[in-house]
Amino acid sequence: MRQKILVANWKMHKTGAETVSFFKELKSLLPKIMSGTHVSDTHVSDTTIVVAPPFTSLETASKLAKACGVKLAAQNMHWEEKGAFTGEVSAPMLKALGCEFVILGHSERRHVFFETDEQIHNKIKTALNQGLKVIFCVGEKLDERESNQTFSVLEKQLSLGLAGVNKAQLSEIVIAYEPVWAIGTGKVAEPAQAEEAHRFIRRKVWDMYDMDTAAALPILYGGSVKAQNFKAISSEPNVDGALVGGASLEAKSFIEILEQMS
Repeated sequence: MRQKILVANWKMHKTGAETVSFFKELKSLLPKIMSGTHVSDTHVSDTTIVVAPPFTSLETASKLAKACGVKLAAQNMHWEEKGAFTGEVSAPMLKALGCEFVILGHSERRHVFFETDEQIHNKIKTALNQGLKVIFCVGEKLDERESNQTFSVLEKQLSLGLAGVNKAQLSEIVIAYEPVWAIGTGKVAEPAQAEEAHRFIRRKVWDMYDMDTAAALPILYGGSVKAQNFKAISSEPNVDGALVGGASLEAKSFIEILEQMS
């Protein structure tokens, strides 16, 4: 069975004090959920929970996450390990703060900050070489979906992002499919749309590596995920969890999504 993963991406939200409040509430809610007292038909106790605060809250979150059994992720990083890169953060810095994961290729990095596939590839390689697990985001824009380019966009992003990544390294990667048209818009991919994209991603990884490698790869869905819409999506066979934005800012709504995971 593939690993189930639920990731909270706080984006540019929460001060240090707000981070403390979030983890305090999360710590009070998690024991009931993970022990199965609230749910009986899900695999939430086997789910890896990851929280990605802003850089300014990573140190605070690192100490609190351990007490909750939660993994820590950064939202981005530079591909160089050090140097004259004002405002940037390196993989060794993230490791020193206790990060186990880093999110790379997020649609906002691609389309707001114009990161290229080559830059994302360089970040992936550096992260893996430095012992960080990667949450690698891929997805199409609305005009690309409407012009039937979804698969070609995904194929390009996967081919360039994973170039030179061997099978052992791929085991340290989680892929997140995030249709750009569904991020922060309130629109959500229909379960069949999400499954179609996830199935294509898994088949592409199969073509690049092999069947067993593809079968073991966790693929998450991201795009206006809420408890109300995620149960149906999580039931699809190739959906292994979620990358959650706005609904992850409150511990209660984040936990409600965890309860919906199949």
